[in-house]
Amino acid sequence: MMSAADLPGTIPVFPLPGALLLPRARLPLHIFEPRYLAMLDDTMKTSHRLIGMVQPRAVPGSGHTPLHAIGCAGRLTQFSETEDGRYMITLSGISRYRITQKVSGSTPYPQADISWDGFAHDLGPAEHDARFQRKAFLDLLSRYFKVLSLSTDWDSLKDAEDELLINALSMLCPFEPEEKQALLEAPSLTARRETLVTLIEFALRGGTPQDILQ
Repeated sequence: MMSAADLPGTIPVFPLPGALLLPRARLPLHIFEPRYLAMLDDTMKTSHRLIGMVQPRAVPGSGHTPLHAIGCAGRLTQFSETEDGRYMITLSGISRYRITQKVSGSTPYPQADISWDGFAHDLGPAEHDARFQRKAFLDLLSRYFKVLSLSTDWDSLKDAEDELLINALSMLCPFEPEEKQALLEAPSLTARRETLVTLIEFALRGGTPQDILQ
């Protein structure tokens, strides 16, 4: 666990569409671009070892790709190098953050000044969803997985803690980047579960991300 006093004001950010990290969850990544290999080398020299995952924001017709304001920082907790120089890493989610401004200049990878304000509970214990109706949720999830021809260990899902179950599904289900962002920005576990249910229901009805997010 990290405390608020351990959190830096500037971190490297890794824009990756569809890659969602949430507090107290783990995200495996395969790194091969030279600029992000350099990011990992620099991150391992810091005391906090934090990298900020963030979703690029699609802007039709734009010549650049802005970033969403809110991302989630993860601590580099596992690392291995392949024979051809690629990195296999795991980030453990610490806290969401808000980008205040990008930092330009000295590194080949993006960095940002960030604020942790408003996300203090991310550093606390796991959340619980008091209104979670697990059987109805798993029935809905079973229909969704059947449509997508996905398989899972249903016994593990039945026994998983609320936060672990909801966050793992939010990260692993094949949602669009804007849908992943909505799950990230949910203010509570209950709100994230409600958003997750809405996304699954729309997918089962053949809806689009624009239908959900408008």
